[in-house]
Amino acid sequence: MQTQLEGRAYVLGDNIDTDQIIPAQYLTYNPAVPEEYKMFGKFALIGVPNDQAGLPKGHVAFHDPAGDEFVSPYTFVVGGKNFGCGSSREHAPVALAAAGIKAVIAEFYARIFYRNSVNGGYLTPVESDERLCERVATGDLLRLDLTAGTLDNLTTGETYRVKPLGEVLPIVEAGGIFEYAKRQGMLQ
Repeated sequence: MQTQLEGRAYVLGDNIDTDQIIPAQYLTYNPAVPEEYKMFGKFALIGVPNDQAGLPKGHVAFHDPAGDEFVSPYTFVVGGKNFGCGSSREHAPVALAAAGIKAVIAEFYARIFYRNSVNGGYLTPVESDERLCERVATGDLLRLDLTAGTLDNLTTGETYRVKPLGEVLPIVEAGGIFEYAKRQGMLQ
């Protein structure tokens, strides 16, 4: 896993739940089958409603209509409080990863989403020290440095602090709990 990531941000708000990330009707796909795995990327964030002004949010805005229908042009999702709340479905971080998301940056996470993201090696959940969903705009170019604990907004020139990953860092670096266990000699 890279300790430095760079790419565009897609911004959401508070309480983005797993039904918004990938609604139940799309759970019939098998992420272990490559042709079906990409369908999770295609339908990622399809349950996020329009914003208060009625402008497209979620799936419509997350996928470039002129681009790949399976992969988003964004590297990061920036959320607010309680990201990934709702059910315990592992498919939520799978869907974001299938869409090309490398990291989610939010104020805090539903614990099960956080652990599913880390343990499966799907994406890196990073907690911010401040409310970045009100400081970062969709389309801003960001650079995340996990070692330094910083998020640079290359569009605005601002730098923000992010919380260290702590004891989950070796699991993230290994690419998930099973790879970590293999490296530690716990699995063969």
